[in-house]
Amino acid sequence: MYTPSCFQLLDIADLQRTMREARTATLVTATHEGLVGTMLPVVLDESAGSMGTIYAHVARANPQWKLTPTGEAMAIFGGAEAYISPSWYVTKHERGEAVPTWNYVAVHAYGPVEFFEDSDRLREVVTRLTDVHERSSKDRWAVSDAPADFIKAELEGIIGLRLQITRLDGTRKMSQNSNAADRAGVIEGLSKSDREEDRRAAHLIPKG
Repeated sequence: MYTPSCFQLLDIADLQRTMREARTATLVTATHEGLVGTMLPVVLDESAGSMGTIYAHVARANPQWKLTPTGEAMAIFGGAEAYISPSWYVTKHERGEAVPTWNYVAVHAYGPVEFFEDSDRLREVVTRLTDVHERSSKDRWAVSDAPADFIKAELEGIIGLRLQITRLDGTRKMSQNSNAADRAGVIEGLSKSDREEDRRAAHLIPKG
């Protein structure tokens, strides 16, 4: 991923936090039949390996798991993003020297991907995914709440995957290359937006 040095995310804790907050990733594999991608809910195990390990599952009917990768797989995580209008820049009003841009956070995780059918491993992945997303729910649902035979049949319709991360690329482009006055204008502009995603991006822009 092309990343100018001023936008690079290098701290492993920042990279992993971005992946956790994204909650989903697009898994891309290169095969002899071309590139294949699937958007998936994922869970990150930070303790497995030096950079962490990603777990998820695909539908058994999805051909991606049957196509042998020709190299590393890539999981693409997206964070906050927003269009940045030149009208928010002090520079634009002073000299007219401003153009639109886009602020965004993204992490690319690379590593060998393993697809598996073992029912015990599948149940563990589904349980971990469920627990992560049910954690804040008042009426938490657990895999064990459903009849065992029903869960067994559902697991037969999916394939598990494990991607142990071997390298990470991360970008947090949040107007760091603009002066303080322009950044203040961008924060104000995004904060007034009707889009929650814009307001979320506003909080990531450095002040002062």
